[in-house]
Amino acid sequence: MSDEAYRDHWAVLPAMTTAGSAAAAAAADQVPRRVAPSPLEPGGGQDPYRTYRVLREEFPLTYDPLLRAWVLSRYADVAGALADPRFTHGHRPGDPPCAETHTDVDEAELQAVAERTAFVLARRIADRPRADLVADFCHWLPAGTVAAAVGVPYRDMMRLVRGRAASALAGQCTGQIGVREKALAGFLADVLTDPDRVEALRDAPAGLVARAWTESLRREPPVQIMMRRTRGEITVSGGTLPSGAPVALLLGAAGRDPDRFRDPDRFDLLRPDPGQLTYGPGPCPAVTLAALEAEYALRALFRAMPRLRLADGFHPRRTGVITRAPRTLIVRPGG
Repeated sequence: MSDEAYRDHWAVLPAMTTAGSAAAAAAADQVPRRVAPSPLEPGGGQDPYRTYRVLREEFPLTYDPLLRAWVLSRYADVAGALADPRFTHGHRPGDPPCAETHTDVDEAELQAVAERTAFVLARRIADRPRADLVADFCHWLPAGTVAAAVGVPYRDMMRLVRGRAASALAGQCTGQIGVREKALAGFLADVLTDPDRVEALRDAPAGLVARAWTESLRREPPVQIMMRRTRGEITVSGGTLPSGAPVALLLGAAGRDPDRFRDPDRFDLLRPDPGQLTYGPGPCPAVTLAALEAEYALRALFRAMPRLRLADGFHPRRTGVITRAPRTLIVRPGG
């Protein structure tokens, strides 16, 4: 290249670069930006955890027009919002206000009620060739324990439950029978789908059953989304929530946050970093009762049906977006 040609080449390069930058910027404006996925998109209830992962990693704070709320998906943000008084409009069994509204309960009496109800229900299906534990067991145990605990005949409690009057009888928390039903169904599905878990929990001490219960609530919470509202501007991962804004807390996403849980997709009976967000940490009869129902459900089922297993070819499948649980749990009581 001659000296003149060399000079001419570099003389026109700045203009070319400027023009190229402008063209690139214009082209970038034409490229659609990636939009945050929504749990409410079609098919979201089949496997929400892929959506949750994208939200945690790329959109820790985003507005979801389908939910009509800002969305939080990381464990630190969700757990913080559930305990932060700057968020309002919502309540979990076991939240601090429970201590102000619940009277003292006799835990030994709750234990006896849960045990007795679970064994009655298990014996009713023990001789069947097939049974659906959701319809024949999980649907009845939470209502039955509440009925016995408050001294209402069981048949009357079920009528009242269908009439949505359980809360009036058993209190705001204990009356949340539907949540306990879904949690119990998910817990039994988690146990029965793995033969090693069946053997580990068949005659397990209460402590190990409690760990399995916590792990089930963490990995597949029955309540996937809780709604709150901000009282003021609040800084979270990814930005600042405006005052008076509706906020969707994704418990299902928070429970699988790798920044909080090691290998979060795996069900680990002996997890060294346990935790769950379905229930709060405070004293509450509903939290106690739910754990007792899970423990005595296992004990009753395994005692009445020592060879209990899932029906051939059946695989439990959870569905739902706001709440999530198996709709059926088909078993062979006699193995």
